[in-house]
Amino acid sequence: MKKFFFFLFLCLPSFLFAQLNYPSTKKGDVVEDYHGTKVTDPYRWLEDDKSEETKQWVTEQNKVTFGYLDKIPYRADWLKRLEEINNYPKYSSPSKNNEYFYFSKNDGLQNQSVLYRQKGLNGSPELVIDPNKFSAGGTTSLATFSLSKNGKYAVVGKSTGGSDWRTFFVMDMTTLKYLPDSLAWVKVSGAQWQGDGFYYSRYPTPEKGKELSTKNENHQVYYHKVGTSQEKDVLIYEDPANPQRFHTVFTSEDERYVFLNISDRGKAKDGNALWYFDNNSGDKKFKPIIKEAGDYDYNFIDDVNGKFIMSTNDGAKNQKIILLDPLHPEPDNWKTILPEKEENISSVSSAGGKLFLTYLKDVTSRVYVYDYNGKLEKEVKLPSLGTVGGFGGEKDDKFVFYTFTSITFPPTIYRYDIATGTSTVFRFPEIQFNPNDFITEQVFYPSKDGTKVPMFVVYKKGVERNGKNPTILYGYGGFNISSNPSFSPSRITWLEQGGIFCIANLRGGSEYGEKWHEAGMRLKKQTVFDDFIAAGEYLVKGKYTSKEYLAVQGGSNGGLLVGAVINQRPDLFRVAIPQVGVMDMLRFHKFTIGWNWVAEYGSSDSTADFKNLYVYSPIHNIKSGLNYPSTLVTTADHDDRVVPAHSFKYIATLQDKYKGSNPVLIRVDVNSGHGASNLKKGLETTADIYSFIFYNMNVKPNFKIDPSSTDFKPF
Repeated sequence: MKKFFFFLFLCLPSFLFAQLNYPSTKKGDVVEDYHGTKVTDPYRWLEDDKSEETKQWVTEQNKVTFGYLDKIPYRADWLKRLEEINNYPKYSSPSKNNEYFYFSKNDGLQNQSVLYRQKGLNGSPELVIDPNKFSAGGTTSLATFSLSKNGKYAVVGKSTGGSDWRTFFVMDMTTLKYLPDSLAWVKVSGAQWQGDGFYYSRYPTPEKGKELSTKNENHQVYYHKVGTSQEKDVLIYEDPANPQRFHTVFTSEDERYVFLNISDRGKAKDGNALWYFDNNSGDKKFKPIIKEAGDYDYNFIDDVNGKFIMSTNDGAKNQKIILLDPLHPEPDNWKTILPEKEENISSVSSAGGKLFLTYLKDVTSRVYVYDYNGKLEKEVKLPSLGTVGGFGGEKDDKFVFYTFTSITFPPTIYRYDIATGTSTVFRFPEIQFNPNDFITEQVFYPSKDGTKVPMFVVYKKGVERNGKNPTILYGYGGFNISSNPSFSPSRITWLEQGGIFCIANLRGGSEYGEKWHEAGMRLKKQTVFDDFIAAGEYLVKGKYTSKEYLAVQGGSNGGLLVGAVINQRPDLFRVAIPQVGVMDMLRFHKFTIGWNWVAEYGSSDSTADFKNLYVYSPIHNIKSGLNYPSTLVTTADHDDRVVPAHSFKYIATLQDKYKGSNPVLIRVDVNSGHGASNLKKGLETTADIYSFIFYNMNVKPNFKIDPSSTDFKPF
């Protein structure tokens, strides 16, 4: 009998009991003056992620968090189910280089996907790189793989522990052995080959001990010749007078044209400048096509007889395709190949002498093939409404590959014959999953100002709209990024348990072009929060769920979103999952490449921007007396994009001011970055999140799953 009551005690959700005993977090006396407003920052000391005091604080927080999670009786079962459903072979789309096709494959539960190559599409696969052998724990990943045009060499870029820093190496593709070359402190960079070397971008060596937090400035472009040391690399471009700019170089397919792309987002410029030189000429100095970075994007697609095909949103918020003469690059001389349409262009690629344009129509893909004069030749017929990617290739290619997916359609690779316009399945996932078991709705709900906002709502057949369904509302809403429908095997475990999953396509993204983006950025950021709150209200009103069963989730900019909305409407949500969020809107630009987000958010250095940021900044708007949802913050020690100090200071403030009984916890992963550094860590985090949500909704899952006997088939 005693054992029974002990088990019952463990199964009851913690919100029925007193507040947890959180670690004591000391307060400093830092006060900063922002344009006449005094703002306290008592947890400034937590910004020093390398101090012993901060490390001890993290250890104590994790001890409380994992002690709490360990008491959830079905946590291990959820992880087991996640491993089961993720345990199937996963392939990337092949890419061709000379006689070889390169592709990656994960056998099922490998921490990192493995790179292979084969001669022709029917050749035997040959192992090229197994990143699982990079480190003992499988937390070092293959972040870059760039082949020279002749296929003789490849740049291999490694990321340690999920960091955005890369170390570049060079592999001899004949022997598959590494050469002595090693290039450090590479960031925001590809590897663009030209001849027997390549262009890359890096930052000066950071101060020891502050590699993951110090502000990154003076982005430099170098040329590295194979077989030499990094000290001998040639500096191609830098602009120390404007240290908060990105400088990246890329080349045309034949390596004749070398382009320099410049962005100035630290000065709130959302577009780019573009310079170039012709390697066939004697003048190797960059000359401007677009001289200064402003509010518009200019993207090179291909070159034709010395002229450049480009996409731009200059004078076309949904983008257009133009032909530009680099010798006379003024806008008056542009020729429009494809004018702006009502739908936004989400991607453009070229292959086989054709242009492949993907448009977004109500957040789903439409693909059309044009000749270089803008004549429509074909529409690529897709299996259903969903999301597509791929189609890139070289001018002499006869076919290309693309990948199609939707929320209940696992990623399937197709081969597209350019001449006939026919698609055939090249490879589909061998997953036990029947899409007919699930329902996907796309609804359009009214936001606060009356704007109709789309949202995908997914659930298992048989789920009733009775207001009692555990529901996750997910959102991002920023940086001109669209939240397109795509498949997640891990999400299936949520749906199997009767959960509903919703993706709100908030303003700030690119779902409806630049107008949609502009409606949710900078001084209009509150619009994004209004859209998200309205999504929650819609789900409650429609009895998909209720406030007692509604969880809100988002990562990075979406973590900011979650932090902001639970300050504004804590009553609407039962659980909150802010992941790697931007939580201190007054200081985000002080760390690593945070200055890059000024174009999206504005900066506290500006009086007008400060007033706007201060009103919604998650840390600065936590209020005593509010009944906050059960909250699980997630971050990681190697996140050098949104540094963990954001989450540290946020949870310290929440634990200090919130006096209710709902748990407010932080989960700090080790050897991970802005995302999980390997599959195992990703699945563990997901299991903890789903278990935490169910536990705090007092819902018990049933893991006696009878898998469908029908394997997934694309048709």
